[in-house]
Amino acid sequence: MSSEPRREQLLNAADRVIQREGPGASMNAIAAEAGITKPILYRHFGDRNGLIRSLTDRHTAGLLTAVRAALAEPLERRDRVEHVLDTYLAAIESRPQVYRLLTHPEPGDPTGAGNALAPALRQIADEITKAIQGEVDLGAESPLLSETWGRSITGMVLAAGDWWLEQRPCPRARMVQALADLLWGRLAAAGTLPPAVNHLET
Repeated sequence: MSSEPRREQLLNAADRVIQREGPGASMNAIAAEAGITKPILYRHFGDRNGLIRSLTDRHTAGLLTAVRAALAEPLERRDRVEHVLDTYLAAIESRPQVYRLLTHPEPGDPTGAGNALAPALRQIADEITKAIQGEVDLGAESPLLSETWGRSITGMVLAAGDWWLEQRPCPRARMVQALADLLWGRLAAAGTLPPAVNHLET
């Protein structure tokens, strides 16, 4: 058996344990789930932070791929806004404990998990910025406004999604609508750039 499939099996085991036990799941529990000894787990990942980094790479790559695909869907602007929002919320809803591991520091472990998702969020902000700048006519201030909106939308959805996942005040579809309503004012009013300009911007 090659090392890559084995590594994936170990990450699958870590996912299962974290989903069951939460962000504080121990290396002992993960090793037991995988049917191996803890030294073998350390041999693959170095330490717990190494395992977290590998989980981060796996989940953020999947999240980025899903958001990019949602942004590329040939939908009307409002439908695309809702589709991107739903894609993100669905991703964190599907693995809430893993999401918490990647976004919230563990007590007494400031160097561990807690900001693991930050690089992916910056990339998502970049993707949203490019989509706005390439498709929405914001006039002479387009570079500034696109960048501002890309960062702000990402931060807003991160904070709102965190609260929604913790409190579950409404179904996901209602949360998508609420967030889209907040974003929709200026986006609805702005014109659409012609396809030739879209091509030049990409």
